[in-house]
Amino acid sequence: MNRQFPLDLRWPPHQRLDAFWPGANVPALQGVSDAVEGGDAWLYLQGGSGTGKSHLLIGACRAAIEANRPARYVSLVELPAPRAETIAAIEAEGLLAIDDVQAITGDREAERALFDLYNRAKVANARVLFAADASPLDLGIGLPDLVSRLAMCTQYVLRPLDDAGRRAMLRLLAGRMGLRLDDDVLDWWFARRPRDPASLVAMLQQIDRAALAAQRRVTIPFLRELWQGD
Repeated sequence: MNRQFPLDLRWPPHQRLDAFWPGANVPALQGVSDAVEGGDAWLYLQGGSGTGKSHLLIGACRAAIEANRPARYVSLVELPAPRAETIAAIEAEGLLAIDDVQAITGDREAERALFDLYNRAKVANARVLFAADASPLDLGIGLPDLVSRLAMCTQYVLRPLDDAGRRAMLRLLAGRMGLRLDDDVLDWWFARRPRDPASLVAMLQQIDRAALAAQRRVTIPFLRELWQGD
């Protein structure tokens, strides 16, 4: 049976290219945007947790689909076993976004399946975006041919946002929700809560729901009430 994973992913609404605050990652954002439009077709994004790799890949697929072009996002860490069989079932067409490449390190069959997918995509003139937490040479992949293919991609190293970048990201997303975040509110928030991007977005979504339900502005007293039990 030909199974595709995942075809009906419910992408978070904020994971769009136009909602990605790049900070120092402007070249990566431009490269991914160009790939969606038919530019450099083979990219490799490297970065740690919270640097926006998945955001860029999902945003690219969303942009392609909205332009009526085929696209598919696949996180290798989320694939059911056996991963090799699942990777082999992926159709090599349109835009492929392959996330979490590090998840197959040491799995010989999965590495071979990804190498075969790479070659099938080349033949089909597909465009492929890869993402992982290390460079191709540092992943520990045992298949030399796969390492060399990944290393041939245009590579971008993603840098984490600093506090100024995190504030700008929150203001961008808040503005889309119709929320205003004043400096004193952000000062109070950042002094008391986790500041990694995933946590910030999750808290902003919580704030949006609570502010809408209470019909209140986002102020320090409002946040103090919202998080008093945390």
